[in-house]
Formats: sequence, structure tokens, C-alpha cells
Amino acid sequence: MSERNTIAAAVEAVIPGARADLERLVRIPSIWADPAHAADTEASAAAVAELAGALNPASVRIIRADGGAPAVLAHWPAPEGQPTVLLYAHHDVQPTGGDALWTSPPFEPTERNGRLYGRGAADDKAGVMTHLAVLRAYDGRPPVGVTLFVEGEEESGSPTLPALLREHSEELAADVIVIADSANPSVDVPALTTSLRGLVDLVVEVSMLESAVHSGVYGGPLGDALTALCHTLASLHDEKGEVAVAGLRRNTGTDAATVEASEAEFRAEAGVLDGVDLLGSGTIAERIWHAPAIAVLGIDAPAVANASNVLLPRARAFVSLRLAPGEDAVAARDTLAEHLRAHVPWGAHVETAPATGIAEPFSLDARGGAYDAARRAFAEAYGNATVETGIGGSIPFIAEFARAFPGAAVLVTGVGDPASRWHGIDESLSLPMFTTGVRAEAFLLDELRR
Repeated sequence: MSERNTIAAAVEAVIPGARADLERLVRIPSIWADPAHAADTEASAAAVAELAGALNPASVRIIRADGGAPAVLAHWPAPEGQPTVLLYAHHDVQPTGGDALWTSPPFEPTERNGRLYGRGAADDKAGVMTHLAVLRAYDGRPPVGVTLFVEGEEESGSPTLPALLREHSEELAADVIVIADSANPSVDVPALTTSLRGLVDLVVEVSMLESAVHSGVYGGPLGDALTALCHTLASLHDEKGEVAVAGLRRNTGTDAATVEASEAEFRAEAGVLDGVDLLGSGTIAERIWHAPAIAVLGIDAPAVANASNVLLPRARAFVSLRLAPGEDAVAARDTLAEHLRAHVPWGAHVETAPATGIAEPFSLDARGGAYDAARRAFAEAYGNATVETGIGGSIPFIAEFARAFPGAAVLVTGVGDPASRWHGIDESLSLPMFTTGVRAEAFLLDELRR
């Protein structure tokens, strides 16, 4: 039996136990963003540390910084002359979005048609168990040095990650960083993610009156703040749905040419209603990966059931802006604020303020020995060539790793696919792809040894 066949057989042997432990982790509602689940997040970290500790690491412990979430750090020293690989994933998860909307309970892992359903089944407890399954396949003796780092607050924007990277820089230093928190374009096509959009947001508040007044007595000469706000928000796009904020970057990346979903596939995946137009121009990949996107995510205004005949004195909205790779996040947020102030009608007063933090966009040049090793390993495991893709979403911590360890090759991988519905209702993991993903990462460590 060849060496690669031996590794593949070892992976197959550990998959049943990895599947069982993945289900165990999914049952823990580790929603760090919700204070009510702080204890669950602590329990999740403890479970991950226990699983890592069973694989004979030189050290394993739970760490945190600045009162942040618990993270797990474990280390297997490198054999002489071999590189060290940092394996990253996160054990915290998104809120469910409403338990009653799920086909099966979100924290009770359930298999249907070859997929495992549950919150965190794909994002990112599958990433955690991919790393642990690979270490099991090597019987706790990987062919290269391995540092396992499992974060606990990625879904909250990783606010204390920079402090963790500073405080534990020597322990986390590596030649190659494998971030298992991305997705493939399909269950049988592996991908290296080479670009991600950034994210900034603002709260915009429009004011017109000192207090609410009767719409019959004063309506006509006086407008209302909600209508003024709607006019302002409508200026963010032109009639074709293109972002109309001047000065925002749009670019075409090389990865856009490697994978392109058809419009029909995109519509079906997103659940677009019949007759609804897609916004903007260019290929779907270009629009998602390399162009800005603006969405209004919330408005403070009376609910329809509570409306009364008064002119509203003020109204607020939460505006989200996704940024093309290469954009400066702070400058883009300032540009958005200037646009909103310039497009408020009728002399209404307007104020803008940042709502949350900043996620810088990210792109990398996937050239070099580590990237070549990944392409070979993944292609062998999946039976198809490895492609480069972008992601329309934002993963702020990747830029933090790149800044903290500028000499390391950063490989962004994962075991999600378009049907995984990350952050959505009925999140799921393809179980066959989970096995393939474990095999691919095991092959990758073998390639890096070579």
C-alpha cells in the first residue's frame, strides 16, 4: 500500500469518531455574542481542549485576553528540519435566527440526505473537527509541527484576537497558517480562498421636527423624517441597482475567472422570487467578490401595527457597506457618510455614526511552495483541480494573522459548500465532503513534510 493510501485509510478509520464528536460539539450552543450563552461557550472550549488533549500534545490550555472568549491552544513540536503549521478554526457559533424556523432543532444534529444539520455543523465546528481528525489519523504524531488554535469569538468579530496574537506570538508563530473557515464552490471541487470583501457600517439619523405633530393639521407644508430618510437611502443605488456612492473601489480579481455560477444556480441558491431583478453589472462572481455592496439592515420607526397619524420627528437606519479588496475601510466609511449627508432632502438634519467595528478587505497572492503543496494535496483528495475563489463576506481575523505573521503562507480553506447556509436557517454540512476535506488536509501535512 502506498504512503498516500495508508494516510487515506487512516482518515477513513477516524471519521466515525470525528462525526460523533462533531455532533457532541454541535449540541453545545456556544453563542458567545449572547451573554446568556457565556457558560455554553466555556463548555465548548473545554470540550475542544479535552479532545485535543487526548492526542498527546506537548501542551494544551485555554487562553483568553482582555476578558474575551475562551480559545484553545495546543502544540505538537516539529520533527527536526520540518516546518510548523498553525491550524485555525473557531468553536463559537451564530444565533439561530429563530429555533422554530428550523426543520430540525438547531442544536440537535440531524442527518438528512447525506448532510448533517445543526448550528455550527459547517461554521465552524466542522473546521475544528477537520483539524482534530487529521491529528487522529496521524495518531497524534503529525509529520510536521502543528499548533492548533481554536478561537471562541469569531462570530463576534474577533475583538480580542489582536491581543491574543500579541500575547502568544511565539507560541503561534508558524511557517504555514491553515484557516479552516471558508467554503468550496461545490462538494467535489476544492478551493483556496484568495480574496474577501471588507465591511463597515453606519447608523444614519434624520431629524426634521422637535417632536411629533398631527399629520392632518401640519401635513403638506411639513414633511416627516421617515420619508426624508427613505429618500436618502434610495440615493445609495441607481436605477439598475449599481452602488451610486462615488469614490468606492471596484476591481476585477483573477479568481473571478476560475469559478462562475450560472444566474439560474445563483437564483436558486439564494431563493430569489420569480421576476425579481439582480442588481448591478458584470459576472455574478465579480459582483460578489470584487464590487461594493450596500444594504439597509434595519430602520428605527414605528411598526405598522403601532402607527398613528403623526409626522415623525426623526428616524434612523443601519446601513451596511461591503468593500472590494484593496479598499481602505476607514476612507470608505467616511465616503459613505459624506454621501448620506449630501443626499438628505428638504434641509433635514442628519447625523451619522459608526455602528460596529471595521473589517478590512483582504487579498493574497497564492504563489509559493505552500500554495503549490495545497493545490496538489487538495486535487488528489477531491479528484478535481483546486480553484481560487473570492468570498463576498468578511473574515476580519485573516488580515490580523497576515499582519502578525507576515512571513507565513496563509491558506484559507474549509468544508462548507453553497448548500451549507452559513449563518442561516438549516445550516448543514455535506458528510461526504467532510471526509474528503479531512483527507485533503492530511495530504497537505504530508506534502509540507516533503
